[in-house]
Amino acid sequence: MTSQRTRERLVQRLADKGVTNLQVLDTIRNTPRHWFLDEALAHRAYEDTALPIGYGQTLSQPYIVARMTEILLGAAGGRLHRVLEVGTGSGYQTSVLSQLVDEVYSVERIKPLQDKARERLRTLGLRNVQMRHADGGFGWPEAGPFDGILSTAAPRFVPEELQQQLAPDGVLVIPVGSQEQSLTLVIRDGDSDKFITQTLEPVKFVPLLSGTTR
Repeated sequence: MTSQRTRERLVQRLADKGVTNLQVLDTIRNTPRHWFLDEALAHRAYEDTALPIGYGQTLSQPYIVARMTEILLGAAGGRLHRVLEVGTGSGYQTSVLSQLVDEVYSVERIKPLQDKARERLRTLGLRNVQMRHADGGFGWPEAGPFDGILSTAAPRFVPEELQQQLAPDGVLVIPVGSQEQSLTLVIRDGDSDKFITQTLEPVKFVPLLSGTTR
């Protein structure tokens, strides 16, 4: 279940699907995904599939975690200092981000999930994560602006609140839509209120239950 060979197979699958960032692949390889699941599902941890974590939420498919992280890093053009994650969930995406950026600020609306995630990150010795129990659709304005924002839940539209929390040239990676969802990249044009939006590929995420209307 947790053998190095099993992890290597997962990383090879991600590379075969087009993930090319070696730092991201190394981080996926070295992060114990089985720690972020209940024991009954831990044997499936290194399958490239989403898995339930309770409360109607899921642990994202490893490909999606790797792809979104790769897009965030690539669009930013270098190491990110301050990143906001909308939807801590199990803490798996949080842990991947925390190994690749300087500071992670993660917002979660379901307190029991947040508590478990906090304990997992502590066990892994990841000390550069700040957590907040709050409505993720509105971000974390007091901690911004952010060089990058990554959302693990899908609003119907890109929330204006999140766009406004981007630093100059900041990058937002977010699934958008209801019945049909698309992974979307939003880049702030300098320090202006102009945002460049690009639709990337179809995805399926749990809905973002706030900040979904204009």
